[in-house]
Amino acid sequence: MRIAPERKDFPDAWYNVVPDLTFPAPNMRSPSGYRLGPHDLEPFVPDELIKQELEQEQREISIPKPLQEYYSDWRPTALYRAERLEKELGTPAKIFFKLEGVTSYTYEANTAVAQAYYAREQGVKRLVTGTGNGEWGVSLAMATNVFNLESSVYMVRSSYEEKPHGRYVMEVLDTEVIPSPSDRTATGREQLEQDPDSPGSLGLALSAAFEDASRDKDTKFAWGTVMNHVLLHQTVIGLEAKRQMRRAGGRPDILISAVGGGSAFGGLMFPFYKDLLGKARFIAVEAAEYPSLTKGQYGYDYGDSQGLAPMIKMYTLGRGYMPPKMRAGGMRYHGMSPLISALYREKQIEARAYTQHEALGAAVTFARAEGVIPAPESAYAVKAVIDEAIACRENRERKTILCVISANSNLDIESFHDFVDGSDSAGEGFSESASQAALSNLPTIQGDE
Repeated sequence: MRIAPERKDFPDAWYNVVPDLTFPAPNMRSPSGYRLGPHDLEPFVPDELIKQELEQEQREISIPKPLQEYYSDWRPTALYRAERLEKELGTPAKIFFKLEGVTSYTYEANTAVAQAYYAREQGVKRLVTGTGNGEWGVSLAMATNVFNLESSVYMVRSSYEEKPHGRYVMEVLDTEVIPSPSDRTATGREQLEQDPDSPGSLGLALSAAFEDASRDKDTKFAWGTVMNHVLLHQTVIGLEAKRQMRRAGGRPDILISAVGGGSAFGGLMFPFYKDLLGKARFIAVEAAEYPSLTKGQYGYDYGDSQGLAPMIKMYTLGRGYMPPKMRAGGMRYHGMSPLISALYREKQIEARAYTQHEALGAAVTFARAEGVIPAPESAYAVKAVIDEAIACRENRERKTILCVISANSNLDIESFHDFVDGSDSAGEGFSESASQAALSNLPTIQGDE
């Protein structure tokens, strides 16, 4: 059942959760270890985004009118009730999903257009970033075209070579796409000397992009996840969902999203936080191959592999951890949003991890019932939704489940084809020893709160 979106569902302001947290938000540190200030971000980030990143008191951040007009090209997105999946599972639970990415715009576009807009307003000429499978890179490519900016994207090498659809879309959109690691940057050359066959990681791609941005005063870096301003922009998802759930006559008891860096999860749950804390469960679902919340260490670590980005207090596997290849390239990141990490530390959210095989199996079940093929990253959330619905069946509980799903916008259909025909490999899995080695190099700073 489709709960049709109405124009009034879209908010005129983003929601900043920080003032409503029941604990102090963790501070970031500069790469040298001092408390982060605006001057540390100015070489990389437009001024208005720096204000949003560091905002501690203002709950509502107005969305500029020109940006609202552009958002209206695809927002608000629809909310659906998965009635056929409910029937398939024989559950008394009600399952709702907020569907992002039905058109060319995935949920990453929510922050891509905002960052491109503020860059243009400041006179920036070019944006540079790192991407996993390519969804974020495609979103930034579209946004920079709209606001007449150039763009360069460092793409995790394993995805660049094995999942070229995202790369093709970016190139069609006139974005320069560079595999990471590559000899384009010192970061890439160093990694290739250590491992000529390195598959790369999102942290490594971010390092290359930071290095690139630092060489040109007319270039800024665009974050696709993790940072507070990115999660702020994503709250349009949850703000719309709150209004749509009211029309559907339900209040969620369980909210679920996949997490790589945490932006979709924060975008969904932050607008519900103040009203539902202690009344609903918030479940962050990560890949067992990259379990930063469930197996990582809480402390300060760099946001990229080479230590060029700010230090973030987060759950981390260590910035030097090189993950195995996996289908959900957007989840191949060593850490987690500082806000999501703090919520988990305070036991206000839950976290769980599934294997690639478990996630893809759940996504196929969902696709056959609902006719929507989730992105590989969203497949992990679908697995949690199915498990919770089955638990409702076994416990005879009529709970309402809400999740966010990004559709398979870059046609990464090979992942599901390989699963269905049995050729999908289980992968190498998480390496405890490699993570412990990476964690041994966590920075030690004075005044660690």
